Amino acid sequence: MHALARFRKAEEREAIERLGAKVLQADLADAASLSVVPEDVDYVLNFAVVKSGDFEYDLAANAEGVGNLMMRCRNAKAFLHFSSTAVYEYVGQEPRAENAPLGDNHRVMFPTYSISKIAAETVCRFVAHQHKIPTTIARLSVPYGDNGGWMYFHMLMMQQGIAIDLHPDKPNYYNPLHVDDYIEKIPYLLGAATPEVTTTNFGGSQKVSIEEWCAYISELTGFEPKFKDNPKAFGSLCIDTTKMHALIGETKMDWREGVRRQIQKLAPQLLRVAVLRNAR
Repeated sequence: MHALARFRKAEEREAIERLGAKVLQADLADAASLSVVPEDVDYVLNFAVVKSGDFEYDLAANAEGVGNLMMRCRNAKAFLHFSSTAVYEYVGQEPRAENAPLGDNHRVMFPTYSISKIAAETVCRFVAHQHKIPTTIARLSVPYGDNGGWMYFHMLMMQQGIAIDLHPDKPNYYNPLHVDDYIEKIPYLLGAATPEVTTTNFGGSQKVSIEEWCAYISELTGFEPKFKDNPKAFGSLCIDTTKMHALIGETKMDWREGVRRQIQKLAPQLLRVAVLRNAR
């Protein structure tokens, strides 16, 4: 198993090596640096993303980068490219299917993100078609787990009494994806790869709003959420899971259990005593 990244921090490189992977140091924006990648790799998982705010570099790293990597690994049995639901145009609470209109969804906070993700998907499809590489593009919703995520940041804001920005077109729905489900579904996503390119949403089977998970965090901790309407905040971005379920099945983690586990792992002292007793 190989792990490819820029590895600018020695401790991050060492942590990956301790897991048993062979470290490959390269930059996807620099095609020449990918000469370290073996050409006989069987399966490729591309999690890479750059959000520097510099369009020239971010498009080179995210869009050209996936093309550079696919060209180097064009003999792979399957290529799995992780995209984002940020590629979809904002349309309120309507769940986005894979054929929904695309748009610059995350412009306010991450000016290059949505555009470079759309560009990356285009390059990915082009190279897959040209070289007959079995490929899946998975549009990731909100990932979270015992190591953190959006809900945990909201919990910290609630603890500090900081207002959480909400789009005024409520409720603000998403499909949080727990790391346990994320990892379990990767082989199925690889199995769904075709040279024609399989594009699918990839999120939790449960649709949950920011308002709902903050209310549940309040039950767990006693912290009360403060919300502030902001038309520039990310709006609802839930997904149509029909195609995903047909390809890889439903996810298993209930979002409430996932959030409780997250807080118990990262800040157990903040959970109410009654919650801890019930979890045993």
